[in-house]
Amino acid sequence: MQQEYFDKATHRWNIKSGATRSGKTFMDYFVIPKRIRAVKGLPGLVVILGNTRGTLQRNIIEPLQDIWGSELVSSIKQDNTATMFGEKVYCLGADKANQVDRLRGSSIKYCYGDEVVTWSESVFTMLKSRLDKPYSRFDGTCNPDNPNHWFYSFLHSNADIYLQEYTLHDNPYLSSDFVKNLEDEYRGTVFFDRYILGKWTLAEGLIYPYGADGKATVPDEPRAYTKYVVSIDYGTLNPCSMGLWGLCDGVWYRIREYYYSGRSEKHNLTDEQYYTKLVELIGGLPVSKIVVDPSAASFIACIRAHRRYIVREANNAVLDGIRNTAVALTAGKIKICECCTNTLAEFSAYRWDENAREDRPIKENDHAMDDMRYFVNTILHNTSGFFAEVRGDVI
Repeated sequence: MQQEYFDKATHRWNIKSGATRSGKTFMDYFVIPKRIRAVKGLPGLVVILGNTRGTLQRNIIEPLQDIWGSELVSSIKQDNTATMFGEKVYCLGADKANQVDRLRGSSIKYCYGDEVVTWSESVFTMLKSRLDKPYSRFDGTCNPDNPNHWFYSFLHSNADIYLQEYTLHDNPYLSSDFVKNLEDEYRGTVFFDRYILGKWTLAEGLIYPYGADGKATVPDEPRAYTKYVVSIDYGTLNPCSMGLWGLCDGVWYRIREYYYSGRSEKHNLTDEQYYTKLVELIGGLPVSKIVVDPSAASFIACIRAHRRYIVREANNAVLDGIRNTAVALTAGKIKICECCTNTLAEFSAYRWDENAREDRPIKENDHAMDDMRYFVNTILHNTSGFFAEVRGDVI
């Protein structure tokens, strides 16, 4: 498939869609220099677009440097350009339209696109009008998403497109154990169809079926915890959910929780009153960190003012967090103790919004789900090499 792409991807739009770790990106480290050299000296810009500048550096620039050397491929400079194979290349994030405003009015002779489904649609619309030379070309990759996604509509349009689609099993270099483990970790979720089978599948039903089935639930019993963290989804009128997590033998357990709804109780608590509840939840344990919904600025300031705990704003990316949490649950990286009744109840109510055009959870009965997602995305995701392999950062 890689050789076929190298030989036959001669259309205006050349795109590889499919599963994570399927090997679809590797040939691009040879296609990119081929494309750039083909248009060297011709009018127009060379552009590389990705979700963010950081992901471009990690996913594209560094692998190119490993193969071709830093003399032929420089790192991204402060002005968001790099020198690649003798050409100046603009390297820009495409998740927000204003990040590529500098390209408006410019003619683009070659563009490489990484993680296209994460882009702002307006960026892609602008790009279509900028690839205006007879020799202009686009190469891009993506993981499948919702079939209502704007990029899916483009892929099935009458545009001049060369499309390859990959499953996980198209990569012969993955060990059978790794493939089986990855299948098991995504099984039963929408991410199995997308990241294993390479299908554009609608998100529907329960978001965490593994949690709803009770497979992640464990008894309340003493364990030799070596580290403690608290995650908080803050609310005044809406519920406030706090979870205390303990690490034992490589698994994080939700040991206990605090849950309070100002609306249900008809009485709102102040930041200081919530801080008192937080201290009671911790109960003198040596908590290393507290992660809080970044929108709760006043409560974060309250915790800091007491100078007792280290607090940081949580990574509240919703879809990445849901995917990471689903994998952590099925892989046994997190477990929920039986006493955490609000979390266990929300597992059975937390569902995809099937009427939405994009992937979106129904915003009801989700406060324990949110604080669990903050924990996974901020603590577990940033300290475990496991998630790097699942995302496909390892080529």
